[in-house]
Amino acid sequence: MSTGNVSVVLVHGAWADGSSWSKVVERLKARGISAVAAPLPLTSLHDDVAALNRTLERIEGPVVLAGHAYAGAVIGSTRADNVKALVYVAALAPAEGETVGDVFYRGDAHPLAPKLSPDQHGLIWLPEEAFVAAFAQNATVQELTVLGAVQRPISVSCIGEPVGRPLWTDRPSWFLSAEQDRMISPDTQHFMAQRMKARVHSHQVDHTPIVTAPDIVTDVIVEAVQAVSAR
Repeated sequence: MSTGNVSVVLVHGAWADGSSWSKVVERLKARGISAVAAPLPLTSLHDDVAALNRTLERIEGPVVLAGHAYAGAVIGSTRADNVKALVYVAALAPAEGETVGDVFYRGDAHPLAPKLSPDQHGLIWLPEEAFVAAFAQNATVQELTVLGAVQRPISVSCIGEPVGRPLWTDRPSWFLSAEQDRMISPDTQHFMAQRMKARVHSHQVDHTPIVTAPDIVTDVIVEAVQAVSAR
């Protein structure tokens, strides 16, 4: 498999950190693809995009940028020249002028979706029971233990900031639609992917396939890498 000098940058979503991508990193490495997980502070969309840009500045050559969940808004907001393709994994893709909240709350919530509210610091934590009920219902007990232990809260500032012209209007994009998602409605995912004109891969996976179905996620990312390297 020829992947040229294309690198992959992986971006975590809310209530997670870079370790959520560990299985995908291992699988990409096995296929000869270099991957870096970008750390986000989750303090505001502006701060998160700035943090992603700092990671992208360190990468030489073309990049395929992949984001999970909330990180879809982050990867769509960078303007880095070295980003040649975008991969959305059960991710949010607000259009120009929209906020993360606009698309997250667009459809009816799943009956098992958690009720979210900020604490006194303006931070939103995911209730422990929500990890098994909605965030990663297909995960093992061990995986759920780690997800809960490393969760990072997301600031309300992240979800209320309108985005500018998203990068997916100018770059090819792929979208892994999670049909068992209890956090982001599959109907909302289909809506976003369609208006993005993304290349859609629909699978019976939960909201966090980067943990529970890493082979599927890796295959989609590799497809994007091959498309970039073939140019």
